[in-house]
Amino acid sequence: MNNEILLVEDDFELAILVRDYLTKNGFTVDMIHNGTEAVTVIQQTQPDLVILDIMLPDKNGNQVCREIRDFYHGAIIMLTALDDDMDQMLGLELGADDYIIKPVQPRLLLTRIRTILRRMNLGEPANHTVINAGELHIDSGNRLVKVAELRIDLTTAEFELLLLLAQEIGQVVDRNSIVQQLRGFEYDGFDRSIDRRISRLRKKLTSDSGFEFIKTIRGKGYQLCTGEQ
Repeated sequence: MNNEILLVEDDFELAILVRDYLTKNGFTVDMIHNGTEAVTVIQQTQPDLVILDIMLPDKNGNQVCREIRDFYHGAIIMLTALDDDMDQMLGLELGADDYIIKPVQPRLLLTRIRTILRRMNLGEPANHTVINAGELHIDSGNRLVKVAELRIDLTTAEFELLLLLAQEIGQVVDRNSIVQQLRGFEYDGFDRSIDRRISRLRKKLTSDSGFEFIKTIRGKGYQLCTGEQ
């Protein structure tokens, strides 16, 4: 069964080119050209992945991302302008899994899509792993995270990042390893998407006592610690 992708892009020529390219590579692609309609269609159809342009008529991509994260748990790739670092940051903070800078490079987009969908293991039974780190409880099979029995809602990207750190609990995981495993390419020294994702995840996981489970090890990477350390 082909993975279903919803492309939300108001540039008709670009949308058709992307749709045709992804269709040739085995995906089922539907197109929407405005933000308001996109919210309705995503809620009704729950596609495997949404490609969401920032600049849309009547409702921009960040507004759409904010609205759909309450009911949509699939993957979101944002399309952003070359110099729009603030848009990239906001999109990731609102729950986007990745971003592509325009002009769109079809092969790069295809690689990012395949990486995200492979990570999500769509249509395959999940390996059931339970990890306990002090007050932090992670159940990979049910994609469940709790801190001191309080359930924490994470996006797909946040959950996969946490699971990656949890598999090396107590050890420092460097940025390059994280970028390679979660985004499918080597860290170039400039990409800040993982840092922003770490920041969001750290805020969500901070316990009532103020303990931060994720530590930044300057110049090296990140470390998941237990509340007992």
